[in-house]
Amino acid sequence: MFFDALEKELKIRNFSQRTVTAYLYYNRDLVKYCRKDPTMIAESDIKDYLWYLLDQRHVSAATARLAMNAIKFYYRGVKKRRFYFSFGLPRGEKRLPVVLSKAEVVAILDSIANVKHKLIISLMYSAGLRVSEVVVLKPEDFDLDTKVLWVRQGKGKKDRQTILAGRVINELRQQLLAVPVGHYVFKGQRPGRHLTTRSVEKVFQRALDLAGVKKQATCHSLRHSFATHLLESGVDAVYIQKLLGHRRLETTLIYARIASSFVGKITSPYD
Repeated sequence: MFFDALEKELKIRNFSQRTVTAYLYYNRDLVKYCRKDPTMIAESDIKDYLWYLLDQRHVSAATARLAMNAIKFYYRGVKKRRFYFSFGLPRGEKRLPVVLSKAEVVAILDSIANVKHKLIISLMYSAGLRVSEVVVLKPEDFDLDTKVLWVRQGKGKKDRQTILAGRVINELRQQLLAVPVGHYVFKGQRPGRHLTTRSVEKVFQRALDLAGVKKQATCHSLRHSFATHLLESGVDAVYIQKLLGHRRLETTLIYARIASSFVGKITSPYD
């Protein structure tokens, strides 16, 4: 009841369901921790709660920052309280994304016998798709003649266009023939439902094991690999930003730190 206004505001602003769930959770958890009415929460209560998350529940810096942003959004954005948030949270670890080599991608794809499963993994790599985006694709999202794929309502509730590889066109054409317009290309077990992201993740992990790839890779590593390999082949980062649907170019430029093209040009002093 207390947080109905928060949920309404988040949905009006088109926040993802994951963000809505997280913001509601941390605001409710704050009230539970303080044992106070939300209107009685003070800055000191918030600071104590954030310290409790870090010290007692051992959450990561990123999780603590998410909790702080959730609380800030409610008390500043919804309740219009003049809280001054000056909490010095620890910086999170800056880890570079896991990127697969082209040879590793080929090995992973070659290890998949199921045609539909291979097509799903191929699409994630060749078009830079998130696993949540590939499972909800419909026939009308594909333009096979121009090799263009529409990603509808991706992260941030935004539509974008990306590319289709010529190597997947024939398999796609066969798959789409059996799917009516408006239906999911990759069906789940229940009628009218799409394949779950968890099912795709299992397919990928199994393929990773069969291919003998030892990297701590996930489905999202295929998207990282797509961006990195495009950078290595000389594609401008601005174009890659559009294909990935990144809001800021800085997010895309992290792949420049991984691309091996510039590293390969440097000779070790030992040589």
